[in-house]
Amino acid sequence: MRKKRIMIVGPKNSGKTTLVNQINNYKGKLKKTPDVIYGEKTIDVPSAYIENSWMYKHLIALSQDASYIILLVDQTSKEKIYSPGFAKAFNCPVIGAITKIDLMKENEDIAINLLKEAGVLEPYFKISTEMGIGIEELKKHLFLKEEGKGGLI
Repeated sequence: MRKKRIMIVGPKNSGKTTLVNQINNYKGKLKKTPDVIYGEKTIDVPSAYIENSWMYKHLIALSQDASYIILLVDQTSKEKIYSPGFAKAFNCPVIGAITKIDLMKENEDIAINLLKEAGVLEPYFKISTEMGIGIEELKKHLFLKEEGKGGLI
């Protein structure tokens, strides 16, 4: 059986690779992600996979290796990223995360509505990697191993 990982999906410059590095406890230099990268605990998916609807089938195929999918919404953008009900295309749990919460706080309701419209259920994790907010809560949710409380399989 293949190792299950956390798949991170989001628009360009939403903080995907930064979040991936945080989850993998990687402290090295940031690099752009032109291809899918399988990390120790994650699958880092380039933004092109959600920016081009013809690539959705590849996202669904990649999700077979995922225990969770995290859909990111960048609070600094009001752009609609995901199709209505997008999260329902996956067989594993989909978690919503709002990045850059330290910026443009007036857009929080817009970000929440984008996740709701995409079919992502609450709770939503509010993250600022710059200020170190929300990462530990997300990790606890993902890796909690007590039975009946979530966590990686």
